[in-house]
Amino acid sequence: MSDLRLESPAFEDGERIPEKYGYTEDDVNPPLHVENVPDGAVSLVLIVDDPDAMEPAGKIWDHWLVWDIDPDIGEIPEDWAADDATEGQNDYGEHGYGGPNPPDREHTYRFRLYALDATLDLPPSTDKGDLEDEMMGQVLANARLEGTYAP
Repeated sequence: MSDLRLESPAFEDGERIPEKYGYTEDDVNPPLHVENVPDGAVSLVLIVDDPDAMEPAGKIWDHWLVWDIDPDIGEIPEDWAADDATEGQNDYGEHGYGGPNPPDREHTYRFRLYALDATLDLPPSTDKGDLEDEMMGQVLANARLEGTYAP
């Protein structure tokens, strides 16, 4: 296993995500730095979700699903177009990034990055469950970055 790392210059792990990245604000993804992708990685997957949404929404809310990301990307810029990757549908019913929008209190958001030994070539209609099923047995390494956001 490598020491795959995911960081953001916009916020430290466990710290507050700046307001501009929220769904009712600018609704653009924060910049992300990807480091130490393992040799043999063919693609990356990024899943951003909100496990604290379970109580108000009855489910873990999916904010961003992106797969078949070039493993040499190094940096995902703010407001990334993801032209060379595939973005799935988030729980707002949109494709691409949907920022934090907690209805009740501060929530913690997970940015999870996976290095895979294959590409997935899935349609944009793929949901998180199907994406995770397709990833099974192909994950070489993973990393996580968390941030909080309050209404």
